Amino acid sequence: MDLSIIIPVFEESKKITRDIEAASAFLISNRLKGEIIIVDDGSSDNTSQVAETVEVPTEIDLRVLHNDHRGKGFAVRTGIKVCHGKHVMFADSGNCVPFQNVLTGLNLIKNGACDIAHGSRKLQESKIYMPQAWYRRIYSTIFRWFIIAIMKIPSEFTDTQCGFKIYRGDLARKLYNDCITDGFMFDIEIILRAQKQKFRIKEFPVEWTADRDSRLLRNLSLKQMYNELTMIKRAISKL
Repeated sequence: MDLSIIIPVFEESKKITRDIEAASAFLISNRLKGEIIIVDDGSSDNTSQVAETVEVPTEIDLRVLHNDHRGKGFAVRTGIKVCHGKHVMFADSGNCVPFQNVLTGLNLIKNGACDIAHGSRKLQESKIYMPQAWYRRIYSTIFRWFIIAIMKIPSEFTDTQCGFKIYRGDLARKLYNDCITDGFMFDIEIILRAQKQKFRIKEFPVEWTADRDSRLLRNLSLKQMYNELTMIKRAISKL
């Protein structure tokens, strides 16, 4: 299998059909043998039921998994641990980054430039069609400098939280099997674990349209963020 596409969702019944159709169209148009794994993080709406009714070509394996509400990190981890692709990616719901952008990251990995390819909205070559709201841009800037100073994330990483990342499949399953973060800070843990194991990470520019219906700031508290980062720092220090 060429590519596993993981899409974590939480109360996304209005978007999930478009997400699946876009992922499916990408796989078919690029002649990639693939699977689409939707992981529902305990939605109280009918996200899972809607996802299960979406029709995809027979050559694509569509699976819908339903968790109790544990967090985005747990949802991504659930999907990656059961995937089969030679390459694996996860993408946020809402199709903010068109799936065609995957080809850039896949080529970086296939050509040996890196083991993990991160989409970035902050590179000069990135195309932003609708920017984040001003308060989210401020939050993003403060957060970036915080993780550089406190978590020792290299400053070369411009956009650790972009929900569009691609991995070698074997590597992804190993990293996420060891990951302990259930919430939004899982990206930080995966980066630090990858660096400890000398895996190479490279960013690539993406096309991006802000999703003003994003649930990030609705479900993330500063206390939760601090607790998760503290837990990650302790875990990484023992490696």
